[in-house]
Amino acid sequence: MAVLNEEQSMLRDAAKSWVQEKSPVTAFRKMRDSGADLGYDAAAWNEMAEMGWAGVIVPEEYGGSAFGYLSMGLILEETGRTLTASPLLASALGAASALMLGGTEAQKQAWLTKIAAGEIVAALAVDEGAHHAPEKTALAATKSGAGYTLSGDKAFVLEGMAADLLVVSARTSGKPGDTKGITLFLVPSDAKGVTRKRLALADNRGAANISFDKVEVGADGVLGEAEAGWELLEKTLDRARAGVAAEMLGSAVQAFETTLDYLKVRVQFGQVIGSFQALQHRAAKMFTDLELARSAVEAALAAIDNDTPDVPELVSLAKAKMGDTFHLVSNEMVQMHGGIGMTDAHDAGFYLKRARACEAAFGNQAYHRDRYARIQGY
Repeated sequence: MAVLNEEQSMLRDAAKSWVQEKSPVTAFRKMRDSGADLGYDAAAWNEMAEMGWAGVIVPEEYGGSAFGYLSMGLILEETGRTLTASPLLASALGAASALMLGGTEAQKQAWLTKIAAGEIVAALAVDEGAHHAPEKTALAATKSGAGYTLSGDKAFVLEGMAADLLVVSARTSGKPGDTKGITLFLVPSDAKGVTRKRLALADNRGAANISFDKVEVGADGVLGEAEAGWELLEKTLDRARAGVAAEMLGSAVQAFETTLDYLKVRVQFGQVIGSFQALQHRAAKMFTDLELARSAVEAALAAIDNDTPDVPELVSLAKAKMGDTFHLVSNEMVQMHGGIGMTDAHDAGFYLKRARACEAAFGNQAYHRDRYARIQGY
């Protein structure tokens, strides 16, 4: 486990007590049963913003606290434990990172301050198909006067229905598959020609398919450098991937601890089932995998904070390892709880569904194993 400074320890403890008191799994179940269109409780999100969580990575001059990515990861880990749904990952981490890395002073003043205050929700609109493939961007951005006109579609935009601002990857030249010719744009979600369709996901979180029909964006809507947005996009996505991995870690740890508690009290054949050696071995496997996964996740977040050159490989390692681990633990949670684990009355199904959704977010295990191998020269 990473050695935390005093501020990080306080932040983690505050997050732990808040999610347990204000946002337990029962709150997620209530949100799901209400059929909330946004996929999260707006009142809970407002509380999170008031605590400063939306500005954890944002520099102080834009209203943030500049605590860094490891600090944000600690919060996401705690919210992951209770499956707390919020735009923290999409807006305060993903979109905020894009603006911090590529925004002009005017863009940061206009948007980053509002993201940090929780006044708006922003989202990354990157993928266009069923699988994560940012280089396959086909949404066209054609020159139009001093600005551009955007036409095309984006799929599975996390928090897409709630977003006030979209960070959109578009193609200004080349063809899908080329890393050259990609440009990032800032597009208000209420711009003329933008239409959104809510998606019903297995994990009951907020997501949307978004269409762009001749959406006009001024020159001030270009984020970073035109034609050369790939590096900025990859850096932004790596930060979002590390954030997803941190949230997955929290969810997996809680799933394991809940299962472990059950093994200690469930009696079968006159014995507590935790005394059965076969189940002890399976629990030990989960424990060691979680410890390894934690090391990978914290190493990736620390590398981002320190801006080291090995960020891409460490992030892909963390996302792939966390994907495998959360998959295993969520499966075992259902298996070891037996019949009750198969019912909606128990929380096990929530963790299993969340695991599958997180695996797909910003690249699954296969995507990141392949990326890691390419970076290593294989």
